[in-house]
Amino acid sequence: MLFLIQFIAVLWPPFYNMAEPDLIGIPFFYWYQLLWVIIGAMLTAVVYFATED
Repeated sequence: MLFLIQFIAVLWPPFYNMAEPDLIGIPFFYWYQLLWVIIGAMLTAVVYFATED
């Protein structure tokens, strides 16, 4: 279920297809996707440690 949130957030480009707001000169389109890479890694760690035997 946690992975579904990640895929919905990234696979719907009209939601984040814009240049503003920028972060340190990086357009929103790019840093939003990079942020979800980091969030995805955290969600993967949560699932891994929750299902570890």
